[in-house]
Amino acid sequence: MRVGLNATCLNDRPSGAKQRFIGIYGAFFEQLPEVQFVIYEPRDCSVHRWFDALPNLAHKETPIPSEGRFGKYASGKNYWPRAFRKDAFDIFEGFHIPLVRSPSGKTIMTIHDVRGLRDDVGMLSRAAFKAVLRKSLQNADHVVTVSDAMKQEILDFYPGADISVIYNGLDAGDFSRINEQQLTEFKNNNALPDSFALAVGHFEPRKNYLHLIDAIALLKQRGFDVPLLIIGNNSGERERVETRIEKAGLSSQVTIMSGLSDEEVRCAYQLCSLFICPSSYEGFGIPMLEAMAAQRPMVLSDLPVFREITEDQSVYFDANNVEAMANAIEVALTDTLQRTKMIEYGNERIRDFSFDKLAGQLADTYKALLYG
Repeated sequence: MRVGLNATCLNDRPSGAKQRFIGIYGAFFEQLPEVQFVIYEPRDCSVHRWFDALPNLAHKETPIPSEGRFGKYASGKNYWPRAFRKDAFDIFEGFHIPLVRSPSGKTIMTIHDVRGLRDDVGMLSRAAFKAVLRKSLQNADHVVTVSDAMKQEILDFYPGADISVIYNGLDAGDFSRINEQQLTEFKNNNALPDSFALAVGHFEPRKNYLHLIDAIALLKQRGFDVPLLIIGNNSGERERVETRIEKAGLSSQVTIMSGLSDEEVRCAYQLCSLFICPSSYEGFGIPMLEAMAAQRPMVLSDLPVFREITEDQSVYFDANNVEAMANAIEVALTDTLQRTKMIEYGNERIRDFSFDKLAGQLADTYKALLYG
């Protein structure tokens, strides 16, 4: 069997898509040594270097940039017809839209989210996204997505789609390998308090950090000070968040960090007293898995996907209700029984997200598509 993987949307920037590709497909390559995999790389990232050298893994550099819609379309339009004349595949999988369909074999599309369908997206952008998504779904023989909630969103838009759900994953062992010296150095180097809440995610509107800052300010008005650490790279929203922090008088209470290593982020999880995810929209939510692996309680916005991943075992709040968010944070920091319950649940639940287990599910999906 020959499998082509269109990884031209990936680059070295931290993302859930990158973490999923490295974790699940790294295990996938090793589980199926009889399958020949070919990774098509963007011109600005050597994706194959994320993996160990394997005899069944090859790569091809393309002229396609990892970012920029027009550049990707223009370079891909010329590149893919030539590439497919040279290479035929039993399965060709793409990880972004518009989907590139192979003229041979079956074509799979992985979808992480469909945020372009949301009402808060501009009318023209939403119309364009709908057209491209519909065409991509028509061209796909099968769709893989990251949650049942995401599957339902896709089916609401395109009822005939053939969809499998394979969760994102995590190597929980990465957290257990953090030692006391690393924790002490990270805490001291960044002057972190003994107790603080943590939020993780790039600075963009859907992460809902403005409401989180308002919730922290409300708690302060109640006499309940909650130091907050936000870790994330800027995707256009950081300046607004910093302005909100300053206006709320929280400059000494809220810390922002960007550009951290994976090890440093794990230290932050291990040191925090509470993980908070206030997002207004997500297709999955890898930080929830990271909080489970770090054995930390969490409070989450009341999204269907968050309830799915945590099986209704967390504390939830309306993402648009600052008071509800503040109440949830206070409960999770003061209710010892609830905190213990969440930690114990997370210790068990995280086992469902091992990369080996998820790679096995992906292998089953491939086999079912080829052999019925």
